[in-house]
Amino acid sequence: MSEQQYEKYYVPDQSPWPFVGAVALFLIVVGAGNYVVEVSKGKDGYGGIILLTGIAVLLYMLWNWFKDQINESMAGLYSAQLSRSYRQGMSWFIFSEVMFFCAFFGALFYARVFSVPWLGGASNNVSTAAVLWPTFEAVWPLVTTPGGTQTQAMPPGGLPLYNTIILLVSSVTCHYAHVGLEKNNRKNLTMFLGLTVLLGLLFLFFQVEEYIHAYTEMGLKLDSGIYGNTFFMLTGFHGMHVTLGTILLIVMFFRVLKGHFTPDNHFAFQAASWYWHFVDVVWVCLFIFVYLL
Repeated sequence: MSEQQYEKYYVPDQSPWPFVGAVALFLIVVGAGNYVVEVSKGKDGYGGIILLTGIAVLLYMLWNWFKDQINESMAGLYSAQLSRSYRQGMSWFIFSEVMFFCAFFGALFYARVFSVPWLGGASNNVSTAAVLWPTFEAVWPLVTTPGGTQTQAMPPGGLPLYNTIILLVSSVTCHYAHVGLEKNNRKNLTMFLGLTVLLGLLFLFFQVEEYIHAYTEMGLKLDSGIYGNTFFMLTGFHGMHVTLGTILLIVMFFRVLKGHFTPDNHFAFQAASWYWHFVDVVWVCLFIFVYLL
């Protein structure tokens, strides 16, 4: 019998970056929570500083971890078996993100389908509605809070529609960048990937403009009842994912400029592409259920 051949499986040295990333995420969660409370109560505090520190640590971690991964890949240390492990890992990561957004869409569904009708007297809850909120009208979106705060619903036209078009177009440009890489057409790869990055940045710019408009002109804030809570929770977390996706694409763009990736070896680019298509799909669902319906 011939000697059985085993494929090598590269095991990297111990890395500090998972720990650094955990610290960064902890600072972001603590800082964001305190900052929201401080803003809602009009008080000064350290929430914003903690949040910015967490973001800075996260970016530092991403930069160094990406650098280590790139150096290992370019050194030829990875094998086909390890590549399959990366694909499985990225697939499970995106699945976890799907469940993450399903939880928030589930909260929106529960509020609209169950809570609001119950407060309006549905399912024989007339007495409960009369006690909790006597003047309540079971309509969505709720533009009046129990405390009497008035707000406005964000219309689907204007900036939200522009951002929908931008993300849909960016998904197309990302696909053609991938096609260019598979055909070893570096010109198309660079051009379409650059366009995707610009469209991602444009989306984030318009979302900031939308938030400024909501806060300053519409009275739509985090404390604007269940509608304001779900609106900023869904759009805000999606904006964070677009930010991460844009960072990934920027890294891929500079790697392309340095001549990295081949038609047969480009999973890092493929993973970033998967993630970008994921955030595009989430936005389409968000635009339908948050803005249109």
